[in-house]
Amino acid sequence: MFQRIAFSAGVAGLLAALLLSILQSVWMTPLILQAETYEVQTEAPAMAEHQDHGEEEAWAPADGWPRTLSTFGGNLVVAVGFGLVLAGLFNLRAPNRTYQGLLWGLAGYATFCLAPSLGLPPELPGTAAADLTLRQAWWIGTSGATAAALALLAFARHPGFKIAALGLLVIPHLLGAPQPVAHESLAPQELQRHFQIAVLVSNLPFWLLLGLACSWLFRRQEPQG
Repeated sequence: MFQRIAFSAGVAGLLAALLLSILQSVWMTPLILQAETYEVQTEAPAMAEHQDHGEEEAWAPADGWPRTLSTFGGNLVVAVGFGLVLAGLFNLRAPNRTYQGLLWGLAGYATFCLAPSLGLPPELPGTAAADLTLRQAWWIGTSGATAAALALLAFARHPGFKIAALGLLVIPHLLGAPQPVAHESLAPQELQRHFQIAVLVSNLPFWLLLGLACSWLFRRQEPQG
């Protein structure tokens, strides 16, 4: 059972990570690099002062292949992790048809990308943000509530559970995500909007491929007899 889950998650995660990395390199990375130019211009005096005092700059991968490989490595870890979650769920409730993996992928996209982005949209470098711990707590709570709501809507039969599911979908957004004292960004708002669209659109095929590939691989390893 573990081998079946690990193989499905590993191969599906690799394929999905490759797709996402390609989309990021041609769409998101140019926007990030453009935003970093505004950040560098603003922080240049402070950086020069730190260098005068002998302080070292924080490490970051160089542009080009180092950045691309670093991004792919991060995507691979995340994709395999989500693949393990999907394959584990398939072990509890296996898809009857391969295409049902697309539905699981859509659920993952709604849970881990779309719902949290309603309160905490993707941010370019140089954007003011609230406390990291508070944002992480809200993100985890929103994703958990969304996952539970979708599970109730899909599998529960009693109308009461359906009503509870709707409440779970709405409550995190009624409470509101942590916000900075002042909404400030070094990059222009138009660039911010383009980046947010790029992140949301790019993650959709990532999740669809992850769900579909994981479902296909999981079903291919189904014990015969």
